[in-house]
Amino acid sequence: MPRSFTTILDNWGVKKNVCARPLFLKGAINVIGFALVGLIQLPGVELVSSALAQTTSQTSKASKTPQVKQKTVIQSSKQVGLKVKQGTLNQYSKSMSLNPELFKRIEGEYSNDGGSNLDYRVQRGCLRRSYNEDNLPANLGLNDRNFNDFFKAQTKGFFDRMRGNCIPYALALGSRNRFESLSIMNGPIQDAKTEIWTFTPSAAGSFLIQQDYLKDESKRFTEIQLPLRDVLYDPKKVGDKLPVELIWELNSVIKQIYPEENSALENTNSVVRLIVDFGDKERWAQIWAAEIIDPASGEVFSSAFWVERSDIPGGFYTASGESIERTFWTNPLSYRRISRGVGSVRASSKKVAPSKNTNAAVAAPKQRYRTHMGIDYSAPIGTPIFSVATGKVVHLGYSGAFGNLIILEHPGNYRTYYAHLSNYNAELEVGNEVRRGLEIGYVGSTGRSTGPHLHFELRKDGIYVDPYGAKTELDLWNMRDSDSGLLTREILLLGTPLKN
Repeated sequence: MPRSFTTILDNWGVKKNVCARPLFLKGAINVIGFALVGLIQLPGVELVSSALAQTTSQTSKASKTPQVKQKTVIQSSKQVGLKVKQGTLNQYSKSMSLNPELFKRIEGEYSNDGGSNLDYRVQRGCLRRSYNEDNLPANLGLNDRNFNDFFKAQTKGFFDRMRGNCIPYALALGSRNRFESLSIMNGPIQDAKTEIWTFTPSAAGSFLIQQDYLKDESKRFTEIQLPLRDVLYDPKKVGDKLPVELIWELNSVIKQIYPEENSALENTNSVVRLIVDFGDKERWAQIWAAEIIDPASGEVFSSAFWVERSDIPGGFYTASGESIERTFWTNPLSYRRISRGVGSVRASSKKVAPSKNTNAAVAAPKQRYRTHMGIDYSAPIGTPIFSVATGKVVHLGYSGAFGNLIILEHPGNYRTYYAHLSNYNAELEVGNEVRRGLEIGYVGSTGRSTGPHLHFELRKDGIYVDPYGAKTELDLWNMRDSDSGLLTREILLLGTPLKN
């Protein structure tokens, strides 16, 4: 069964009776579980300024028994992963009135790093405590004198509140060892007294600091542990614990982070540890952390963390800072075989009129070719098709050579095209917002199609992008400098603490 963060505290050094009775701090504040208090809101967690005084009514509310989020909160409605635009339910969306801008394909190679950091990497560990703890950046190899001075000035009181014999940290570096972000925690114990401080460079040339305090329980987060073999091979068992749109996403994440050097882990007792926000009417359900661990030893074989972004779709990154997003944007089918990629395909033959001279040689028809923009995935008719990213339905209907077509629009001026469908998800309407992993349609052979397959396209600013191109680099698939602090903080916040 899912466990709230109150249960997770058992694994972080808190006494086993924490779930049986409240834990009181200094006789006044009843600590229920796990959340953040800081200067900037972390997505998925309610934050309150540390300067706010707690009133008597707030204290009485905190003394109530925590409401652990159970599986029953998941709506059984078929529209999980689908937000309906008001006033469109009764409209006939499969209209033949087409927007030409949606179908204008601009040929050419689109390659733009969008400020992405291709050399981004993360170091994580637990540094043994010493008498010169304020020299931690230098001890990690950061030789930036300005940052070292800033760090010492800001952390004078932080190390007075240390617990345990080591300092957990997550350090992100960019090209040429450029400092990107540093998150530190006041000991390897995650409970109500835990603090996470994150340092990042500012655009003005100085540095920023964000302080997060783990105090009251966040009811949005739930820990779930699933057998690894079930996640890989038995999605029906996983479906009893997660919303349907998260199953496709989870399976894709685990297959990408599955350690090749331990190829027989599914035959052991290894489990997948998840931190999940089940969402509500205002926000999508989301997997925030996924780890493959040995429950006996606590060893973490691999992990991935979700980074939420406002201007472009969010993405998953490993604990070492490697993006695994490119595979998501090229994985619209659970069953697939690439039958054709970008290139020239035969269009039609120009017929030559027969000569009146019977002795004249018959000229071979002149063959013409056209550019094939997109990726074709061969699959049987009726194979489910999933949205590769969260977005809005901007077209749903028949469109000439595309046949039955769905177009989704995503933040950052991206669009994805799903063509030749046999049918659509009956609940879809133009204007609906859909979550990544929602079943949106089914493989067919409509339009200009030579057989059952899905024709898939990814476009940025109207220009076709080859997602398999070696030179294709998008801001979707690489860590941006402005996102670095989010990842290092969540590694410490949501990941299993490392042992020194």
